[in-house]
Amino acid sequence: MRSDASWPLKIAATCGLLFLHIPLALIMLYAFTTEEKSFQFPPPGLTLHWFSAAWFDRPDIWPPLFLSLKVAAIATGLALVFGTLGAAALARATFYGKDQLSLLFILPIALPGIITGIALRSAFDIMHLPFSTWTIILGHATFCIVVVYNNALARFRRLQGNMVEASMDLGANSFQTFRFIILPQIASALLAGGMLAFALSFDEVIVTTFTAGQQETLPIWMLGELIRPRQRPVTNVVAIIVMAVTFVPVLCAYYFTREGESRKT
Repeated sequence: MRSDASWPLKIAATCGLLFLHIPLALIMLYAFTTEEKSFQFPPPGLTLHWFSAAWFDRPDIWPPLFLSLKVAAIATGLALVFGTLGAAALARATFYGKDQLSLLFILPIALPGIITGIALRSAFDIMHLPFSTWTIILGHATFCIVVVYNNALARFRRLQGNMVEASMDLGANSFQTFRFIILPQIASALLAGGMLAFALSFDEVIVTTFTAGQQETLPIWMLGELIRPRQRPVTNVVAIIVMAVTFVPVLCAYYFTREGESRKT
C-alpha cells in the first residue's frame, strides 16, 4: 500500500515542477527564435542572433544592468551589517517587548511589496529626499535586512554561550571574540543570507517602481520592453541573464545553509 500511495504524490510533485518550470523553459526557447515580434509554437526557426543583438546592438541594456548590480551589492552590504547587528542584539537578550520588536524586523518582507513601496515613497516625500540610486538602495535594504536577520538569528541561537564567555575570560575584547569565535560559526549563515538578499534585490520590481524616480533598473527595463516591445527575443535573452544572476546566489545560499546544518548535526 505504501508504494501505491506514493504514486499520487509523485504525480502531484511532477505536475508542480512542470507548472513552475515550463514557463521558464519557454522563455529560454523563445530567446533563440527567428521570429521578432510574435510567438509561434513551435518556433519557425532557431538562431543565436538575439544574443549578439543584445550584446552589441542594444546599448540601452547596459545602464540598467549596471544599476541593478550596484543597487543589489550596496543593499546587500547594508543588510549584512544591520541584519547581523539586529540578530546579535535579539538572539540571547531577554526583555519586555522582544517578540514585538522581532516582528518589526520581519514585517517589511511580510507586507505586500506595493504597501512597502507606497510607505517608502511617502517617507521620502516627507523628508524631501530626491529620488535617486540611494532611494532605490534604501528601499531594497528594507527587505534585504530581513533575509540576513532571519539567517543570522537562527545561527546565533545555536551558538554556545560558554565559548563567548571563555573567550572574554581569557582576555579577548569584544572585537576579538566576534572575529575569532562568533564570525567563523555564523559565516555560512551570513553568506547564505547575503546571497539571497542580492538575488531578491537584483530582480525587485514593485518597490523599485515607487522609489526609482527616473532611474531604471534591469527589471524595470524589462517591464517597459514587455509593454512596448522593440525586439521580443532580446527581452527573453535579458530574462535568461536575470535568471542566471539570481539562480547562482540562491543555489549557493542553499548549499551554504545545508553545510551549516550538517556541521551542527
